[in-house]
Amino acid sequence: MNPAKIGLIQMTSTNDVMSNYRYIEQQVNTLAKQGCQLIVTPENSLLFDNIHGYQSIAEPLNAGEYQTKFSQLAKQLSVWIVVGSFPIKANDNKLYSTCLVFDDNGALAAHYNKMHLFDVEVDDKHGCYRESDCFEHGTQPRVVKTPFATLGLSICYDLRFANLYNLLTQSGAEVLLVPAAFTFITGEAHWETLLRARAIENQAWVIGVGQCGQHSANRQTWGHSMVIDPWGNVVTKGGKTPCNIVADIELQQVKQVRKAMPVASHQKISSLITHEENE
Repeated sequence: MNPAKIGLIQMTSTNDVMSNYRYIEQQVNTLAKQGCQLIVTPENSLLFDNIHGYQSIAEPLNAGEYQTKFSQLAKQLSVWIVVGSFPIKANDNKLYSTCLVFDDNGALAAHYNKMHLFDVEVDDKHGCYRESDCFEHGTQPRVVKTPFATLGLSICYDLRFANLYNLLTQSGAEVLLVPAAFTFITGEAHWETLLRARAIENQAWVIGVGQCGQHSANRQTWGHSMVIDPWGNVVTKGGKTPCNIVADIELQQVKQVRKAMPVASHQKISSLITHEENE
């Protein structure tokens, strides 16, 4: 099997939707000309804003102006496009932060609603992050089969929850996608370590695609998008500024690593732990 060629778009998205889209469109065209079959954008790639901004552009799943743009772009260039996250309408005036996968015919092949929402305190100028004020928790892990690999979908903060990736791998994932907008502080501390851990644990390729730079006076993200092989090696990586990255993904390497060290079949810990009580 020939290697799959994957393109990553690292960018500094703002609250200007059309400016962000034009940048993505330009980069997708560039990467398609380089032979990329799958192109991945970061979390919040079309809009990096607040609750009011996300509500203003939110659309029903598989309908609306912006999803149509991505669909047409994928079809025009005959590439698969993964929109790292986009606000999709849910119930009760809430939204889902949704990863959208468009195939090379422009059809919505899969979607994934972010399960783990970033409700934390960070020692930066923004300080308090509360994604649940705007978004609903997703409830279902997702994998999608493509002509070049089976992809496991996730978004940003999901990266800290290893069980999700175990489930994706058990469902057949060979490549784990992590579109993200890690803060500068958390990214510097944990981004690469977590990505490499998920690759090693699951013996899978991991594609981390990050936002980067200064988005506003109080928001700064880490960048450093990277591709990691099933042995945990960083194959290629970006820096702190916008860039695109191209990587060849050898699925044979997944098979070789899993055959040599069959971790999945050695798993002995069940999902339930029995607690013994002393009388």
